[in-house]
Amino acid sequence: MTIKSRIRTIPDHPKKGIMFRDITTLIKDPVGFRLVIDNFTQRYVTGEVAFDTIVGIESRGFIIGGALSYTLGKGFVPVRKAGKLPGEKISHEYELEYGTDKIEVHKDAISKGMRVLVVDDLLATGGTALAAAALIEKLGGIVAEMAFIVNLPDVGGAKKLVKKGYKIYYQTEFEGD
Repeated sequence: MTIKSRIRTIPDHPKKGIMFRDITTLIKDPVGFRLVIDNFTQRYVTGEVAFDTIVGIESRGFIIGGALSYTLGKGFVPVRKAGKLPGEKISHEYELEYGTDKIEVHKDAISKGMRVLVVDDLLATGGTALAAAALIEKLGGIVAEMAFIVNLPDVGGAKKLVKKGYKIYYQTEFEGD
């Protein structure tokens, strides 16, 4: 079985017409979770993509990023929803389909010139990934690459990130439906 075959699709969530790709079925399966982490580890252990730390985007990015930080011997930096971090932080507001949202990172989490791997579970519109990149760059960091389990190419986020100059990697994708 593949990574893709372990991802559940939930129709009409969170609203009618959306096919929600749920990775909880993938990560609850020990073989599925190992496939994900092993795939990322094999890609990044080579050093071909040089980076100093891993940024995980709340919340599923924490699961993947934390495990990957362990296997690669790298630090982990959480990018959180507004109001969740206790220390001095910076924030970035970004557009959603209906309104805006805000994410934050501690000011001392990324230093000037630090190369960062951004990790999240799914790439759809790219809005959250772009917001995370903006935070990293405000602190003087450099986005080495962005890694996702799933890409939804029809939504356009991958094209948007590449157009902005970011390197991306994903393990599987769901087109259409």
